[in-house]
Amino acid sequence: MRRITRIATVGVASAALALSATACGGKTSSSGSGSDGDKAAIAYDIGGRGDQSFNDAAYAGLSKAQKDLGVEGKEAEPSDGESDADKVQRLTELARAGNNPVIGVGFAYAPAIKKVAPKFPDTTFGIIDDASVTGKNIANIVFNEEQGSYLAGVAAAKVSKTKVVGFIGGVETPLIKKFEAGYVQGVKDTDPSVNVLPQYLTQPPNFDGFSKPDLGKAAAQGQLDKKADVIYSAAGLAGSGAIEAASKAGKWNIGVDSDQYNQAGLANYKESILTSVTKDVSDAVFNLIKSVKDGKPQSGEIRYGLDKDGVALSTSNPAFTKMTDVIAAVDKAKQDIIDGKITVKTAP
Repeated sequence: MRRITRIATVGVASAALALSATACGGKTSSSGSGSDGDKAAIAYDIGGRGDQSFNDAAYAGLSKAQKDLGVEGKEAEPSDGESDADKVQRLTELARAGNNPVIGVGFAYAPAIKKVAPKFPDTTFGIIDDASVTGKNIANIVFNEEQGSYLAGVAAAKVSKTKVVGFIGGVETPLIKKFEAGYVQGVKDTDPSVNVLPQYLTQPPNFDGFSKPDLGKAAAQGQLDKKADVIYSAAGLAGSGAIEAASKAGKWNIGVDSDQYNQAGLANYKESILTSVTKDVSDAVFNLIKSVKDGKPQSGEIRYGLDKDGVALSTSNPAFTKMTDVIAAVDKAKQDIIDGKITVKTAP
């Protein structure tokens, strides 16, 4: 099958990846020199490694485990238009190869993990962004995305000059609607006069909204034409197209999942990335791998929120940190959420 086209690949790849095609059309690669029994695997979500966002954050956690724990890392890429059966085969092959844990990056792996995990009771299966599939050997890694998105809304409302800001969701799913809900609430709590333009790129079962930059670029251009001067994209690889469009228009972007200001593939547009709503997927992946290596594998729901810095706003862009009034408003909102003074909605 045709692999998903990327704008650029991330520059932190480990040396000399050996690639081999799987029967379902995806790709697997291994790196590191861990001893037999110290193997960990991640199966990427739509867009694969190099998306400058969600998948790259997961890879960073695996890479850290390779360096700090000495494990051998295995990566498996998705294919265009793949089915749940393809995911089942991918996870089964990773588990049979002795990888432990096996981590599905994204909620789309839930049906596959439900089928595969019971067949490998001695293997820990992690799934990021899903708590619907449970089991003694399943670790559900979830985040309070709405909390980080609320802070993004505060920042957007404070910096907008046109009083119009945009939100671009990749695919209209309950998870991505959490991003929208928090963002809109943060904007409106900060300045009710600011208009928010929400837009989704595709509807399930079409998940192209997470993988095609041209869709993000077109959506961002439409919002720019409506006077939006801050655009927050929660759209995986498609978000890079939105970032390009807003950057070329001289407007602000808010990134997602990874600190997109520091992503090599977005270097040409970094000055437009005011901040990013980060999810500590990297540490979550590392912590799960370490728990297995230590003989105390995590299981059940493992939740990361503002209180544990599991979600946050990045401060890499010096232009953002110089906005002392914006930073003060964000810091106050963060503390109010942690203290329970603000309850952030999880649906629009």
